[in-house]
Amino acid sequence: MTKNIYDFEVKNIQSQPVQLSKYKNKPFLIVNTASQCGLTPQFEGLEKLYKTYKDQGFSILGFPCNQFGGQEPGTEKDIQEGCMINYGVSFDMFSKVDVNGETEAPLFTYLKDKKGSLLGKKIKWNFTKFLVDQNGKVIKRYSPITKPMTISKDIEKLLQDK
Repeated sequence: MTKNIYDFEVKNIQSQPVQLSKYKNKPFLIVNTASQCGLTPQFEGLEKLYKTYKDQGFSILGFPCNQFGGQEPGTEKDIQEGCMINYGVSFDMFSKVDVNGETEAPLFTYLKDKKGSLLGKKIKWNFTKFLVDQNGKVIKRYSPITKPMTISKDIEKLLQDK
């Protein structure tokens, strides 16, 4: 039986279990993040995106990852404090995960199976983004260099399709 995205359980940044069914009937963006990456300033854009649409039910789920250049070496506590202090992050952050390889998180296996990239399924770097509609369908994958605010037109379309 094929899982749907709402069947996954992940751990939040405080290591508490979270069922993705919590996000049912709402669009959301899943992002693998890193706090010591050249793209780390995207946290600011992600936060702006979240604040723009959160009152309409939109969420962002950030998953720290240390697989690319060791750019997320800290503990969950370090990550959480850095995101808050440096970027004012208020969207949901989760425990550190691997997004590729034998130890990759099942959620990322699922996302990559649903939306590969032009270069294959493998995630190439931090800040790869997956947009999920309110029915749980992974509708689009964005490259790490895609600026968060350029995703707003796709989010607005989903919010109109409610």
